[in-house]
Amino acid sequence: MIRVMIVDDQDLIRLGLRTLVENEDGLAFAGEAADGLAAVTVAQQTQPDIVLMDIRMPGIDGIEATRRIIATPELDHTKIIVL
Repeated sequence: MIRVMIVDDQDLIRLGLRTLVENEDGLAFAGEAADGLAAVTVAQQTQPDIVLMDIRMPGIDGIEATRRIIATPELDHTKIIVL
């Protein structure tokens, strides 16, 4: 199973992506976040294989959240796909 985390500040986008992930064979929903700072925390807690990352969000944006996630040693296996 590939564990997928979703990061987007829009509830409807997160819900739609979560529905797609949960209904796709081989994918498992690993968590979600509505802003960049929460994304870093959730990624550290859930250690997803893939993060679907929005760029424009309140607080720290997706670029900075990506920097922080890839700088975390225990997340070195995590890949980030920018939306």
